[in-house]
Amino acid sequence: MKIILSDFEAHLRFAPLSLTRPIGDIRVGLFTNLERWSILLPDDHIGFQSESYLRDEFEELNDGKIVNACIIPNEDFVASIVYLEDNCRLMLGNNTMAISGTGKNIINYKGEMPILINNRWELLSVNAAAISNDIDLIKESISYQKIPKDVIVIGPKDSIYLEEGAILSACTLNSKEGPIYISKGAEVMEGALIRGPFALCENAVVKMGTKIYGASTIGPFCKVGGELSNVIFQSYSNKGHDGFLGNSYIGEWCNLGADTNVSNLKNNYDSVRSYCYEKKEEVNTGLQFLGLFMGDHSKTGINSMFNTGAVVGVSCNLYGAGFFPKHTLSFSWGEPNALEPFRIEKSLEYANKMMERRSEKLSAEEENILVHLKDVYGLK
Repeated sequence: MKIILSDFEAHLRFAPLSLTRPIGDIRVGLFTNLERWSILLPDDHIGFQSESYLRDEFEELNDGKIVNACIIPNEDFVASIVYLEDNCRLMLGNNTMAISGTGKNIINYKGEMPILINNRWELLSVNAAAISNDIDLIKESISYQKIPKDVIVIGPKDSIYLEEGAILSACTLNSKEGPIYISKGAEVMEGALIRGPFALCENAVVKMGTKIYGASTIGPFCKVGGELSNVIFQSYSNKGHDGFLGNSYIGEWCNLGADTNVSNLKNNYDSVRSYCYEKKEEVNTGLQFLGLFMGDHSKTGINSMFNTGAVVGVSCNLYGAGFFPKHTLSFSWGEPNALEPFRIEKSLEYANKMMERRSEKLSAEEENILVHLKDVYGLK
């Protein structure tokens, strides 16, 4: 069987995170939906249906069961997809969950409710549930090690999962409010304080003295330090120094300079407004706590500052005193009140310099995506 993870016309609601990938490749909990479906249906072929400029990098399938990529699947939902008959459309209220063939025959979903995410800021709101669900998905198939004797545990030990190969030294793990999952090759250095729900993905690092509040996910090969609360890192990104980051999502290959700080609460305690790429304007998120959303390959210098609900596009190089705009266009370079266009050749050069430190480099397909984004969303 082929499963097609479709953006279902919601692509821009998840920008800037989705500017460089389909929605099904955005991380929440421990996994992306591509990874989740591959675990749930290991013998099936999983692909995408997204924007045309992403097709060369992310495999597009045109023949199979089309599944809403905004849904985090549970067992009932997966079973509904497996047994969905030809020419049927699976509905949850007004939301299409899946389509087989023409989809002309309507079927209402009656299983346990899965998690449906409509906008990028909801990724943070559902992260606690996603972490717990993902642990339940894999915990019976993974080998775990004992908690080291020099690690302080607060709360139930059976809610702490340390994969074989995880490294922990003289840190504190508090599982009272949710589970803690440390993947193989990941490291928690001495003096770190972690409250669940929390997921540290493969080969990621929590540096000395770091303070992390749940629900937070640190994606593969990321490094974090300072103070973090309800954050998600996609992968290969760094926040290695002091500074506060709360209720925020950081894309791939990003770097936050020392003492970069993000506001996640307005002084008047009102709900936060944030830029929406779909509507091309700020919208009311309905959330009281909301910080920064940063697209791939963007970086900040020391002492950079961002207001509540700030959005930074793809491939920005930001530095200098003062707060950056609520929406910083992709391919912006410079200080808050003096931003200039980031030339595409320099953007590609700087991206490769960071990636070379991890023995990686931009593929031709990834370069083409960035060139496209420069033309469409870049600062002119």
